[in-house]
Amino acid sequence: MRNRGGLQTLKRDYQLWIMILPAIAVIFIFNYIPMYGIQLAFRDYDFSKGLTGGEWRGLHYFKQFIDSYLFVDLMRNTFLISLATIVIGFPAPIILALTLNQIRRKRMKNVMQTVVYLPHFISIIVLVGMMNVLLSPETGVVGHMMKAMGLGHINLIASTNTFIPVYVLSDIWQHCGWNSIIYLAALSTVDPQLYDSAKMDGASRWQMIRYVDLPALVPTIVILFILSMGSILGTGFEKTFLMQNSLNLPVSEVISTYVYKIGIISNQFSYASAIGLFNTVINFIFLFGVNAISKKVSNTSLY
Repeated sequence: MRNRGGLQTLKRDYQLWIMILPAIAVIFIFNYIPMYGIQLAFRDYDFSKGLTGGEWRGLHYFKQFIDSYLFVDLMRNTFLISLATIVIGFPAPIILALTLNQIRRKRMKNVMQTVVYLPHFISIIVLVGMMNVLLSPETGVVGHMMKAMGLGHINLIASTNTFIPVYVLSDIWQHCGWNSIIYLAALSTVDPQLYDSAKMDGASRWQMIRYVDLPALVPTIVILFILSMGSILGTGFEKTFLMQNSLNLPVSEVISTYVYKIGIISNQFSYASAIGLFNTVINFIFLFGVNAISKKVSNTSLY
């Protein structure tokens, strides 16, 4: 009976299935087929024998990574950058969406939205180049301002104390506007009569945000927060790698950059695969753990 019901649903909605078929094909080709190479983390890779021809080593490379002297530093750096990005960066688009939603002049609102969306389309390479120019202690605008304020010559990118704040704040500047789109879409579904009723009751703008806008955003906030937990160790490789230098390496070396150096530069493919798989498993555990907690507490979850 269930199979018959599924076939009837498929027949009824076949146009929708055809529409999403290309997306399914892309996900299958680029996300599921490469999972065949996971076994590389459990074997000694041999160019002449391929992925399945090397000697089976089991959990050897996982143990090697955990016993490595870099393990604690890599985990600490990755967690610190990811947590700082989530703690500071996650609420930023929510606050921006709530602020933009309070702008009643449509033209001004459109201009503001365009302005905050534009940084998202700047490539990571260009962004890091801009940061190097602006934050340079010798020639940068920020460097001159800090010198004028009596703070001396401080290379904000190269300093181990300021690398994470610079990384997080630049990430917020680049993506905050774009990430606010989904929250603005959720706010657009709020019944205008709720605002009219709140005004009649003498509610201030802050009270309307608190009692009308925020409750409408809660389901979206919870779902996006759960999804963000799936990349708790997924610190962006490109930006971190481009911002790295010999001075900030103690805080900028994360799992993704270490995997690149071990796998591509040092040709230790099995070891790099094991580290990457370890990273994925941790993200998987966080995703399902937070999802289970959310489902129990708020009855909102991914499934």
